[in-house]
Amino acid sequence: MNTSVGSFLVILDLIGTFAFALSGATAGIKYRLDLFGVLVLSFAAATAGGLMRDLVIGATPPTAFSDLRYLAIAVLAGIIMFILPRTVQRAQNLVAIFDAAGLALFAVTGTTKALAYNINPVSAALLGMLTGIGGGITRDILINEVPIVFTGELYAVAALSASSMVVIGHLLNWPIALVTVGAMLLCFVIRILAIWRHWQLPVASMESNHRTKGSPPSSE
Repeated sequence: MNTSVGSFLVILDLIGTFAFALSGATAGIKYRLDLFGVLVLSFAAATAGGLMRDLVIGATPPTAFSDLRYLAIAVLAGIIMFILPRTVQRAQNLVAIFDAAGLALFAVTGTTKALAYNINPVSAALLGMLTGIGGGITRDILINEVPIVFTGELYAVAALSASSMVVIGHLLNWPIALVTVGAMLLCFVIRILAIWRHWQLPVASMESNHRTKGSPPSSE
């Protein structure tokens, strides 16, 4: 990977870090956590996905710990949201927007980094998805919520769509910039439309369309 492309991807990764950090901090403010709690959520949401990816591909120490810019950006985002709580109250969809932006950026950069470490295309796409959803999962677990990726929303699907597009572009030698922008837009649009239009995957249910043995007949 040449220097200019590497620098471009680092910039995208830092932007994604800031976006996810904002979503983590916003969730902390929603649950009225103190400053430390908000900063912990900010850092966790911003770096968990990248940490998982780096550990899997053997990129140690993980970038989140070896590059202080990631910590600085997460702390900055947390402080900004902590001192501007009314911004959160006015914008109810703020978390979703920041989360969708971070998901798109991380899915793309995560896949690209996996490919740079010569991971096979299928695994690279899955690692890109993991990079995108890891922060959101960690954030939701820390605030004692079921992660949205497990509740039927098109969250992991959006990330996997972006990471798959990056892999396809890599295999077909498409222009990196075009593939990167296209994959990010694809993920972001799918996620926002899923929220807006309430698109969901099938959700497990304990109910049955058939009357169980021994149950009384329906009065209908």
